[in-house]
Amino acid sequence: MDFEKLEKDLEEIKNRNEQVESDKAWETSHMRRILLMIFTYLILSLYMMAIDISRPWLNSIVPTVGFLLSTLSLPFFRNIWQKRFYKK
Repeated sequence: MDFEKLEKDLEEIKNRNEQVESDKAWETSHMRRILLMIFTYLILSLYMMAIDISRPWLNSIVPTVGFLLSTLSLPFFRNIWQKRFYKK
């Protein structure tokens, strides 16, 4: 293997690692959670309007908060899963 090939491979690994770090930062960001809540709330509200549920803008709050709570609890359960079940 020549030196240029090793440099190219190392650069590819660095680029991939940067992308993985960026993806992880997005997955755990508050901005992502806020956007998920907004879109969930809007979609639920529009759906409830379409099926003629009374006060759809108010009734959409509960499932949106439930969704938020489920996303907040996922890291806790992920850590348990990784410690107990994920074996390399």
